Amino acid sequence: MSFQAYLDNIQAKTGKSPADFKELAEKKGFTENGKIKDGVKATQITDWLKQEFELGHGHAMAIYALLKGKKS
Repeated sequence: MSFQAYLDNIQAKTGKSPADFKELAEKKGFTENGKIKDGVKATQITDWLKQEFELGHGHAMAIYALLKGKKS
């Protein structure tokens, strides 16, 4: 599955766009100025996504990659 397909599936499941997840991560304190803050671990972000949005591990990792700067 392509990275874009992961993002499309996540949006279909959650109703949230990649931009929405970037904004939510900022509000949660995981990112600042579009970058993951020092000391924030991937598991903190993926655990949040799994719990709050019921994403599987692969889909949560796709959002983590997005927050790390991967382009669709």
